[in-house]
Amino acid sequence: MATFATSEQLLVIIDPAARQTDGESVRIAKDVLSAGAAAKVCLPEGPEEFARALGRRGSRRPVVVGDDRALVRAVTLLHRQRELTGCALSVVPVGETALAESLGVPGGAVAAARAVLDGAERRLDLLVDESDGVVLGTLGIPPAPMRAAAATPVPVASGRAWYRSLVRTLAPRPPRLSAVPSPGPARLRVEIDGRTLVDLDHPLEAVTVTPGAGGHAEVEVRPLSLGAEATPLRASGRAVTVTGTDFRYRADATVSGPVRRRTWRVLEGAWGLVLPSA
Repeated sequence: MATFATSEQLLVIIDPAARQTDGESVRIAKDVLSAGAAAKVCLPEGPEEFARALGRRGSRRPVVVGDDRALVRAVTLLHRQRELTGCALSVVPVGETALAESLGVPGGAVAAARAVLDGAERRLDLLVDESDGVVLGTLGIPPAPMRAAAATPVPVASGRAWYRSLVRTLAPRPPRLSAVPSPGPARLRVEIDGRTLVDLDHPLEAVTVTPGAGGHAEVEVRPLSLGAEATPLRASGRAVTVTGTDFRYRADATVSGPVRRRTWRVLEGAWGLVLPSA
């Protein structure tokens, strides 16, 4: 794992949704990063400016201050520009951050900012489909509803605690995807490295795919349960192909589709995320 000197130059890209959701955490992160490194702060107003800022980073190491969508957006842009290999990405999670925290990023603004300054790069596997869409954490078919995050205290300099739920209530909310209605049983063909795991004649409740270790994806298929709970089917491989009739899927925080066929391949160690050294 590569470590970084605090004298290294940073490009801190603060997602607009983070500024609306929790301005106090954004301020804390900016103060910690600016005190510990030569940091250029960028305040894009939308996805286009976000992409331009990331593309013009030069030799600066990019730091995304934002939620899971902002993290996925940054990785997607770097992948499509074929610049993931030489870029170590950092994130200070603000907002909906279950994905970032599941990858090992600290949840608090101070701890996450300190990890940016003192942490080390860890190479992670990536799921990529034929349209250059990426999956960092979990792929779900059909898309399960996202769970609401519980209110958690956000420490501030004065010692008081504000609650993100209160901040979200008072602040303007960024646009969100509407809830996806729960479909009936799915009939899908799931193939792993060209071998059929389950075919169209077996109705399914769900298919879950996650990047595993060593360039393999972990696949779990839950057959439709009629009475007694059915035993999930599990397998792993480097390529997963799903075929069916107009199915949707959730890749991390985004719902995509409908599609009739999609293949995800594992790129081993494709991207670098800066995490606490310990």
